[in-house]
Formats: sequence, structure tokens, C-alpha cells
Amino acid sequence: MAASRVAVVGAGLAGLAAGFDLAKAGFEVELFERSRLLGGRATSFVIDGIEVDNGQHVFLGCCTEFLRFVDRIGMSSLVRMQERFDALVFSRDGVASRLRAVGLPAPWHLVGSFLGYRHLAWRDKLRLARTLKAAETPPCEGSFAQWLALHGEREEALRSFWRPFFIPALNAPLEDVSAADAIFVLSTAFLNGAEAARFGYATVPLARFAAKAAESVARVHLSAPVTGLSYSRTHGEVDGIILDDGQRRAFDAVVLALAPPQLSRVAGDATQIGLPALDGYKPYPIVDVHLWHDRGRLGFDFAAVLDSPLQWIFEKGSGYLCCSLSDARSYVSMPAVEVSQRCWEEIKRAIPALHGATLVRSAVTRNAEATYLPAPTQRRPGPQTSFPNLAIAGSWTDTGWPDTMESAVRSGVAAARLLAGALGSVAIVA
Repeated sequence: MAASRVAVVGAGLAGLAAGFDLAKAGFEVELFERSRLLGGRATSFVIDGIEVDNGQHVFLGCCTEFLRFVDRIGMSSLVRMQERFDALVFSRDGVASRLRAVGLPAPWHLVGSFLGYRHLAWRDKLRLARTLKAAETPPCEGSFAQWLALHGEREEALRSFWRPFFIPALNAPLEDVSAADAIFVLSTAFLNGAEAARFGYATVPLARFAAKAAESVARVHLSAPVTGLSYSRTHGEVDGIILDDGQRRAFDAVVLALAPPQLSRVAGDATQIGLPALDGYKPYPIVDVHLWHDRGRLGFDFAAVLDSPLQWIFEKGSGYLCCSLSDARSYVSMPAVEVSQRCWEEIKRAIPALHGATLVRSAVTRNAEATYLPAPTQRRPGPQTSFPNLAIAGSWTDTGWPDTMESAVRSGVAAARLLAGALGSVAIVA
């Protein structure tokens, strides 16, 4: 019997994870991607002869499904993971301090580090310790900013800890993030053992991971926008996809691994496929500024900068820094030259080793829809639709995680498992 044919629409991490698992389970998978690149929001491309990522994507030790996916596609040797949580933090005027986990059970693994943290006064450290303890109790409804205010967190702690770590983690201001999502991250990463908050990142361009995952599927179609679904009136199922040239392609099942606006365009009215309306999702941008300078290596992997648009700086190579600007609404439409110059002036001020350095070249990458945050009343859907052979995936869906790479992979795995069951297979690796 011929293998069931599955179309996966969208070649971001969610689609790649779904396609990989379905292919390994014995299905004939075809991947359709409207862009010329694989990887979606986690890809890379060449600028002036140099391959750069479209964003500095970082994961944590608690991102177990993402790390399992990387291992299954054979790329574990190309990620770098800290042995334990260790973050260098600069003030805007160049004072450095560290937050570093020690070998004690959580949450005590962070206590010693906070005691020596130069960017917080003693009373703020004590208050922060009480707030961390309060995170063990389920939060009330409301924003994370409201929850922090309820527990007495003041501006000093917000600028020195909560904003630098949680705005990049959730790519939104604390006022827009739900307390539940933020405390999930806090509990899972910072209060769940010294291993959980370890930083990790790819040591090669992200497109290599996408290309490796895509090797498992039967066919990959790039620059191939899908504009609709076709339906079988006889069986009450989806029976294929429609391409932008009007061509219909028949499949036994379909995964739509798309962001909310694209999903709405392909599926039409979301309620017709059993989903809640998708108009309650707000996109948040990320801007990355790539700076090449004449000082060689600075001696750190990454560092945060307080009170600065820089947020986090990554040393990608000798003389090459990438500044990651989360919730970058003020910068996403700013001219590249202006963004680069602002970041260069900030970085020279914050990092003493760059005082007097010369900027050799720069580039700016932007993602206006890097993450999606649901409205407070928005119900995030899971993979299931009203059609047994149609599943959805995406980092914005209900995976138990906020919109992150971990959530993307989890959604793809869930979609693959759902369709495998519908098509009569249980061969998805648990």
C-alpha cells in the first residue's frame, strides 16, 4: 500500500518539526513554503557576502523539545550550551556585573549570585527574593507588570532584572504580557534547577538546521505560496491544497504551520475549520543590528546592557557583534543607517573594550512579525480542527509555552502525532 501523502504548509520550525516526524513515521511528506528560504522566523541569508541570521535566536536548557529536535536531525554538535546559567550584565555607562548559578538546589542556586549583583540595592534584592518565592503560587489574572507591582517590585528591579530578562524572553513589554505566561517562564527556567536557565545558541547559521530537517521529507517547494484548501464533499475531509497559480494538489492530510494572518488567508474563516477567530493576535517585531568593528574578540559570548535599546549583545565572531532588540516597535521602520549608528554609540559607551573603536560595517535585519501575543480574551487553539485530516501548528498555538522556538517545535510534534493517529499510524516518536 502506498504511503499516505501529507502536505505541510509553512517551513518554519513548526512545519519542519511536523514534517520531520511524519516522514520518520513513514508518510510521504511534501513541504510548501511561500518564501525562498527554509526556517521561517529562524533562518539566515547572505548580506554582502556574509551569512547572517534573521534574528539572534536563543534557547534555554528547559527547552527540551527544541533540543530533542536538534538531536534527532543530527545537529547537536552545532549548538553551544552553558554548563550553568551565567549572564554578564553591563550598565549603560560600562559597569559590569554577573548573575551566575551555583551548584545548589533551586531556587538557592541563584541566591549567591544576586547577593553580589552590583546593579541592585540590598532592599531591592530582598524584595526580589520575596517575589521569586511568590511565583510558586499561581498568579491572578492580569499583566505581568500588574503582578510585579502587586508584589512591590520597584523601578530599580524592573530595569536591572525583570525587563532585561523577560522582555527578550517574551518579546513584549511587561504591561502586555500576561502574568501567567511570564510566571510560567520564571518558574520553568529560573526556579526549576540550575540546568533549566542555561543559555544556548546555534554556532552555525540557522538555515543549516532548517535544511537538515527538510532532508527527511520527500519534496520541498520553495517560493510556493498556498492560497487555499480543497475539500471532499463526499468524505467531509480536506483533500488537498490550492497554489497561488490556481493549481490543486491532492493530499491525504494537511498541516497548516502558519502565523495567524497567513492561516486566515489559506483557511478562510477560521470558525469554518473549528478554530476560534484569529483576529485577536498582535504581532511584535524584533530588530537585529550586526556590527563589525576593529577590536577583534572582546572575550564574552553574550551580555545584557541595562537602560539601552541594545538589550542583548552576542559576539558572533572576531570583530562581529549582533545586538538583539526585542519589542522593537520604535526601530522596525527606522532607517538602517540610523539604527546602526545608535546601536554603535550605545555599545561603545557600555563596553569599555570598545572605547575609541571604529565601526567597519553594519547591517540591520528586521522581523516585523517575530512573535504573536493573543488578546487577553483570545483562546489559543491546539492542533485539532473540525476536519480529522487537517491539523494546525505554530509557535502561537496552545502548547503550554509562550511564542518561542520551543513552542514551535512542540506544536509541530503535536500536529504530526494528531495526523498520524487519524491516518492509522502510531509511529511518531514520543
